[in-house]
Amino acid sequence: MDRLEELRRRHAAAEEGGGEQRRARQHQEGKLSARERVDILLDENSFEELDKLVTHRCHDFGMDAQFIPGDGFVTGFGRIHGRLVYVFAQDFTVFGGSLSESNAQKICKVMDLALKMGAPVIGLNDSGGARIQEGVVSLAGYSDIFLRNTLSSGVVPQISAIMGPCAGGAVYSPAITDFVFMVEHTSYMFVTGPDVIKTVTHEDVTKETLGGSLTHNSVSGVGHFIAPSDAECCRMIRELVTYLPQNNREDPPRRPTADPATRMDAALDTLVPADPSLPYDIKDVIHRCVDDGQFFEVHEHYARNIVVGFAHFGGRSVGIVANQPAFLAGVLDINSSVKGARFVRFCDAFNIPIVTFEDVPGFLPGTAQEFGGIIRHGAKLLFAYAEATVPKITIITRKAYGGAYCVMGSKHLRTDINLAWPTAEIAVMGPEGAVNIVYRRELAAAGAEQESVRKQKTGEFRDRFANPFVAAERGYVDDVIEPHETRPRIIRALEMLENKVDTMPRKKHGNIPL
Repeated sequence: MDRLEELRRRHAAAEEGGGEQRRARQHQEGKLSARERVDILLDENSFEELDKLVTHRCHDFGMDAQFIPGDGFVTGFGRIHGRLVYVFAQDFTVFGGSLSESNAQKICKVMDLALKMGAPVIGLNDSGGARIQEGVVSLAGYSDIFLRNTLSSGVVPQISAIMGPCAGGAVYSPAITDFVFMVEHTSYMFVTGPDVIKTVTHEDVTKETLGGSLTHNSVSGVGHFIAPSDAECCRMIRELVTYLPQNNREDPPRRPTADPATRMDAALDTLVPADPSLPYDIKDVIHRCVDDGQFFEVHEHYARNIVVGFAHFGGRSVGIVANQPAFLAGVLDINSSVKGARFVRFCDAFNIPIVTFEDVPGFLPGTAQEFGGIIRHGAKLLFAYAEATVPKITIITRKAYGGAYCVMGSKHLRTDINLAWPTAEIAVMGPEGAVNIVYRRELAAAGAEQESVRKQKTGEFRDRFANPFVAAERGYVDDVIEPHETRPRIIRALEMLENKVDTMPRKKHGNIPL
């Protein structure tokens, strides 16, 4: 009986964490406790906790008197929409959520189980970093986690939520994972904090500016999603999981829909402006084509000249990549190339078909781009598309110029179905630029009539070259379709490609130009 009472006492101590006062402080700061987050994230009553009674092993610096069951981490498994997931959550109320040898082993245990069972891993991060009192063993714990992140990459989905501070070596585990969620005003990520930066470089910067959610979602690209609260962050993770398979050996789950596969939308026929220099919002195209108009955008605030995210066509999960004419005319630059490449590679790793909506006038010119390595970074997107073996479908809505045409899922990169709208312009460059080169002698000789000649030649060039029919005659475009046909054509293509098998030459892995 004494042992039973001791067991109950230890369980109660683990659930109490750092105590009511520290939990209240979390709430005052707009943050939930670790257990509250887990409860919201997982299906009701599905959580099974592991290592609830584990304590730290440090006997220095007065730590002997502070043995709290769980040691500041909640780990275990549960279900999201009935599907198995593994979870760890850092409890900031216990030693500031700092990483110790024992709780690093707790994380490694659930990650090992996830790899064996083929299920996603979700980490809820809220930590002051490595536990200083434990020295090198806490750093070794981070290294053990980093190794498992790397081995799990491309095998099971890995999702990180930053729900408080995340600094120093702690940031590298989320950086290796597939998706990073951040919470407004309460989450921070940085390798070195504001105080160190001020000492070393004399820069005066706030935590929010240096590593807040908006910084990492719009400037650095480290974050993929911003949530207004802990609860909404957990809800968004639950939604993301519905688009993903359990592991790289499974297909994504199907979603029932009442949206007819044969539905056509006449509004698409007039969505692209007649003037090719005018913008339009590619998200309008996406929403009108996908099931129930639902599009789950990834990296919404970063490199907005390209749009990526998940949707369903006929109940099938797909990854969507689309140039955005409403921002920087949809050009490819360094950031958009990297953003697109990472998303394409994720979809390919997890058997998610890729649907591309193309309207790209080329790569962004300028010394900043060239000095920054646009050649190398643009090649990442090219490499990702060429390497991908999942079903690939590309729809050219308007411009497809130069090397950017090749990069954005062209037929030459093993794309299965390539369709074009009548408004498509496929050429080495835009008609205006091409005329200046091809007809430069005629223009020079035209004198006062130069603008009239330029206009005439531009029209002739557009009619002869900048249209989809030249490419269609070569088989580079499988069909030129009316825009309102887009949804049913994509769904039929996905049905046809359902059992697609493609191979790569035997090798350990390619050497993507990182």
